Amino acid sequence: MQPNWMPKKIYYEPASLDYELGRTLFEKYKTLPWIPIESHNRIETLRKSENSQFPELKQYLIIGVRKTHHYTPNYKSSDFLVPYTSSGCSAMCLYCYLVCNYNKCSYLRLFVNREQMLEKIERTAERAERELTFEIGSNSDLVLENTITHNLEWTIEQFAKSKRGRLTFPTKFDFVEPLLTLDHRRKTIARMSVNPPEIIRRVEFGTAPLDRRIAAVNRLCEAGYPVGLLIAPVILTGNWKELYAELFQTLAQSLSEKVKKEMFVEMILMTYSYVHRAINREAFPNAIDLYDAEQMTGRGRGKYCYRPGVRTQAEEFLRSEFAKYFDPAKILYIS
Repeated sequence: MQPNWMPKKIYYEPASLDYELGRTLFEKYKTLPWIPIESHNRIETLRKSENSQFPELKQYLIIGVRKTHHYTPNYKSSDFLVPYTSSGCSAMCLYCYLVCNYNKCSYLRLFVNREQMLEKIERTAERAERELTFEIGSNSDLVLENTITHNLEWTIEQFAKSKRGRLTFPTKFDFVEPLLTLDHRRKTIARMSVNPPEIIRRVEFGTAPLDRRIAAVNRLCEAGYPVGLLIAPVILTGNWKELYAELFQTLAQSLSEKVKKEMFVEMILMTYSYVHRAINREAFPNAIDLYDAEQMTGRGRGKYCYRPGVRTQAEEFLRSEFAKYFDPAKILYIS
């Protein structure tokens, strides 16, 4: 997806036009079909689509008002996962965890009541007994969304004025230029998701290639943002050991010295699902099959993860290869 991406059609809650952002989007896309809906969560014509139509659905844009603001505790790189200005995505990663929640309807949804959402974060941060970090990008890619709404730019500058707390978001995109000159006051942490080039090409459809992701995190760090690397999901397919060994070597050669000094690293092994398999078989019949019966086992309802012994060996390999180039203490966790 490019910054000038144009959706094919827009489904919208009429109440979204009561907000400034909703009216701005209406003006921006006024030449497109606008289809009124009762709720962004219940668009029956899209829910009844065939799995093979998944790529087509990804070309639609849904605009609404976020009504659910429940925070989920998190014990990794943040204190809470926060519903924020978007969910879903226009990219089509074969493993996308949002597919588990939204099935084929994991298209990009934009929420226009950003002031309400940010105010709750600020209130929660100010009332807390300690400094909190809020993950605002767990449901979408905010760098991607920002090319449409400029919400991430607005959020970073507004939150920089708050007294307490930090924000964090991950991304697979390199459209970071608008963020570089913002007065962020180091209150927003940017985490770049990386994978071997072959994995990106064969699995992470519609995302930025590795070299552009690396260049983007270098620029963010140079602009003063705290940065991290999210090596995720680690996919144990084919010659995965060779691929990830080469990834660490590439990162060591291409990351700036400032990034290597300041970064932290998260590594997450892939979780897959029955829903992914069903959609991918029909929507991407020529794509790689990420399910491996020998290495995977059931995990909850309809989900698969790597077997404990496989995970242990993979973690040992990842730690060993990482330590060839970086301080092992940079790894926050492997899950």
